[in-house]
Amino acid sequence: MKKIIYITIIFINLNLNSQNNYSEAYFASGCFWCVETIYESLNGVSEVQSGYSGGKTKNPDYYQVLTGKTGHAETVKVIYDSKKISFKKLVEVFFASHDPTTLNRQGPDIGTHYRSIAFYKNDSEKNIIKNEIQKLLYNKTYKRIVTEVTKFEIFYIAEDYHQDYKINNPNNPYIWKVSVPRINDFKKKFPELLK
Repeated sequence: MKKIIYITIIFINLNLNSQNNYSEAYFASGCFWCVETIYESLNGVSEVQSGYSGGKTKNPDYYQVLTGKTGHAETVKVIYDSKKISFKKLVEVFFASHDPTTLNRQGPDIGTHYRSIAFYKNDSEKNIIKNEIQKLLYNKTYKRIVTEVTKFEIFYIAEDYHQDYKINNPNNPYIWKVSVPRINDFKKKFPELLK
């Protein structure tokens, strides 16, 4: 009996330790249907949730966010294993997978709820984001960057039907016309990061 209890305790401790590698990152870069799929394709990312962040309205719903009056942007929560992929690499993916030069717009999607935001939880993450912006401007990858660098406060998960939207709605015209080309373009840039 003592052996069984001892083995169970060791097993539980190993599980707790393995979960300590997981961190969360938050990004807004246009329609979250596209962004969710991009981050889900990365090795080291275990889960991505679509939701809302960056505004003041508590517990907003999709239609409230669409009005632009909540201050929130369509945002993804990225849960990742920091031993397999770094926050720095997630930031590089963020800037390479959307157009950070267009204010309140990504492709056909227009409004403040589609604006570009890189959220940070601490000074280290803030510096990583700012350094990436400086590098992209210095290398003339972009002439300007309008991305907001914002302290993360709260994330409201979106309605169930928005989660895994591309997977669950593969024949949606928006997915074919907007999401698929954007995702395929990203995959060509970072084949070494894909699962």
